[in-house]
This record gives sequence, C-alpha cells and structure tokens, in this order.
Amino acid sequence: GGRGPLSEQATHRRPRGAEGWVDPRTGQAVPQRPHHPPRSPVPSGEPVRLGGSPVPIGPGPFASAAASAGITSAAASATGWVRSPDGSAPAHATGPVAPSVPSPGPAPDSGRWRPWRFRMSNEVWGTPTVAGNLLYVTSFEVHALDVASGRRQFKTRDVAWSMAVADGRIHASDGPSLYALDGSDGSERWRLSTDAWVYALRAERGTVVTATRGGGVQAWEASSGHKLWELTGAQSDFETPEAAPVLHDGTVYVWQDARLRALDARSGRESWSYPIGDAGSCGNVPVRVTPAPDGNVYVAAGTRVLSVDRASGRVRWHFEAPAVFLAPPAFAPGAAVTGGGVYLADYLGTVYALDAATGQDRWRIATESRQSSDPVLVVGGNVHLGAGSALYTLDAVTGTPKWRFAAGGEITGLPAVADGRVHFGSADHCLYTLDAAGGQLRWKLATGGEITGAPVAEAGVVYACSKDRCVYALDAAKGTGTRTSG
Repeated sequence: GGRGPLSEQATHRRPRGAEGWVDPRTGQAVPQRPHHPPRSPVPSGEPVRLGGSPVPIGPGPFASAAASAGITSAAASATGWVRSPDGSAPAHATGPVAPSVPSPGPAPDSGRWRPWRFRMSNEVWGTPTVAGNLLYVTSFEVHALDVASGRRQFKTRDVAWSMAVADGRIHASDGPSLYALDGSDGSERWRLSTDAWVYALRAERGTVVTATRGGGVQAWEASSGHKLWELTGAQSDFETPEAAPVLHDGTVYVWQDARLRALDARSGRESWSYPIGDAGSCGNVPVRVTPAPDGNVYVAAGTRVLSVDRASGRVRWHFEAPAVFLAPPAFAPGAAVTGGGVYLADYLGTVYALDAATGQDRWRIATESRQSSDPVLVVGGNVHLGAGSALYTLDAVTGTPKWRFAAGGEITGLPAVADGRVHFGSADHCLYTLDAAGGQLRWKLATGGEITGAPVAEAGVVYACSKDRCVYALDAAKGTGTRTSG
C-alpha cells in the first residue's frame, strides 16, 4: 500500500502560485516559495521593548541608552533580568545593564514569578532539559539552574558534549570518557574511559546507550557504569547525534551491515532485523527511526517510508516518495484517519500525510526547500514545520494551508507547542511566540545571538538558549511580562 501517483484529491489541495499560504499579520496570500533575505539582528546596544515590560530588555540597553530613555537605575533593577556568571547579583553594572535577580522563591504559577536570564561565561549549546525544579544546560560544563529564580544550584567540572537526564541522574560525555552525576547536587556517581570518541548518548529506564566514532555502539548500566554489551560495524557514514541509534521502551534500533536491527537494550540480543540497505541504496542520507505508541516503528530510508511491527519486525507497508527525507517520521494518533497518521517532510519541503494503518497517501503539500533534520510537529490537529525562514502550519486532517509566518532568518531547531502557542527560534537572533491557530505574533525576544537547539515549554514557561551565552526563562503567554495573578 501507499505506492503510486499523487491522488486527485491530494492534487486538488496542493497550493499553486500565491494561493494557499496566508500571512497572519496582513491576511494576504503569500507566494508559495518566497525568498526572504535575513535581516540584520538588533544591534547589541539598541533598546528593545516588549508589551508588559516597563524597560528595554534583550541585548541592551547600555547604561547610556537607558539614561536617554529616562530609565532610572531603580527601575532597571526592578526588572530582575540578568544574573552574573557566578550566580550572584552583580554589585555594579558595566556595559549592558545587569540588574539583580531575586532569591529563589516564587514558582512560575504562583503569580509572583518573574522572567529571568542567566549569563554563562562560555558558549551555550543544545536544548535545555527540565527535570523537577531544575533546568540543565550545557555550556562546556553542565549547569543546573533553579527554574523559579534562575539561580545556579551547581555546575560540573567536566565538558559535556553529550548529555541525557534520566532517573535522577545526569549522564554525560566529554568525548573520551563517560560519567554519571547526581541530578540534585552534581556529585559524581561513576566515571569510565571509552575506547573511542562518544558522539551521541541516550538514557532510559536504567540503561545508557552510547555511539562512538568508527561504528561502535555500547550499552551501560546507568546506576554503576557496568558495560552491558557492545557492537562494532554500525553505520559510520553519518556519525551525528540525529542519526545515532535510537533507544525507546527497552529497545535499541541500530543501522548495521545494511540492516535495521532491533536489539534488547539490556542484553543486546537481536529481536529482528530488516534489510534496509546501505548508505548508497538509502539515498546517501541517514536512516531515521520513530518508534510510535501504536506498536509500530516508522522508518524513513532515503525516499522510502516503512511501517514495521515493533514486536515481530514484519513490514506492514512501504511508501515511495520522489525525494529523500532528511528528518524522521512523526506519528499522530487521532481523528485524521483510522489508527492515526504519519507525517513527513522531504528535503524539498513537501509535507506528506500517510495513513498509519495502510500507508495510503492522504495528501501532500509543498512549502519551501528544507535542510533540517527535525521532524514536523503534529499537535492539536495542526502540522507545524520550519522551512527556510518561515514557519508553516497545515490542517492535519485535510492538509489545508492555515498560515505561514516569515521570520528574519532561518528557523533553528524544532518548535515547541503548548497551550495553543508555538515557540521557535531563528537565525535572526529572535525567539518568537505565535498563536498556534492563527499564526498571529504574540511576542518576540531579540537576544544577542542565534537561538540554539530548541526552546522548551513547561508549566507556562519557555526556556531557550542563545549564542549570546544566555539562558532565558520567559512567560509563555507574555514573554518578559510579569504575571499579576496565578
């Protein structure tokens, strides 16, 4: 099932020319594949104002700009915006205004929580992780910040190129070694040397799985660091975190010897394998795997999409597309079709909706060229994806284009969708929040650098990292606005 030409119904829905995509700010149709040259980021000294914020925020203002705007030092300090690298309130602000941050106390939903920003002394990268009352970020070391105040609780002494937080532990690697720390205080649990450079790390249900340069895959007991099993000869053509083996629900999915293998995470025993092909037969792009809650694993291998029964390894259906997929499939249960839907975007930006039960091509819609390895996001009946410098949203059932929002630079990372809002970063140094249904801009924050990884939306707060060396915690609804009620 799922093969063959585009259906008449799907063809009818495909937008042509300037039809289909609507700019939520103007209500006007926009071209299907427009080009938007990046706009210059906000200069570091230029004040930036958002609704609900009494003073400029973001990369400025410089003291002189604040003075010219009539902002007193008392007003600036009242914003509680910046914390210095050591976690303390700076005694004197030099250059950009750096007011103090309140001591730990109010929770985000207490009505007294205020947005905060924590400045590191080194680069920040990746996506932040929220676990309990702590936010974990990597800036050479792992830093644990209090979600309520932004105060740093601890930092590690080692570089963490890879990190996973699970079961109350921080599992991380600096490349040649692997270590585990207590998630509450950062104390070391165990440490060991690896035989090769670790380029990816996964942790789940008491097991840590690492991928090392040269085709190695290893599994470790998370509580002690004891090695459970290892293999060699895994795919070495695409040694990136995105293309690494997938750990899910006690199974590790590995691309080895031109086969996709499902291995027991604890013993390494093979449950099944499927001849997926080598890199050449997979379009010279990595195989991408998505285990789904319907009992199947969905696989993108070049131009092919397969549904494989997770228990038996039996292929349920196979779909062939005209262009390769760089990103993994996304599964969404619900009313779209019986049994749910599988959604993908190829490198040309065409979005596909496949029936999860049969592989039938329900619709496909063109956006614009897309080099991202991030999957599309299906939430609340909408399909959201970044392509080029724009965020696109389609109706998950019909494929009807709903809106398109153009940022000032390439979309970076996977959007976060929660409570009817979409949060995403752009290479134009801004973090955006839009209404998920209509695409209207709710607020945006200009930082001093490109947003790294993906934002995280949790309990009404959006956390994001920027190449300006800062971690931001913002009210999901109001940005830098301060809540007055719970």
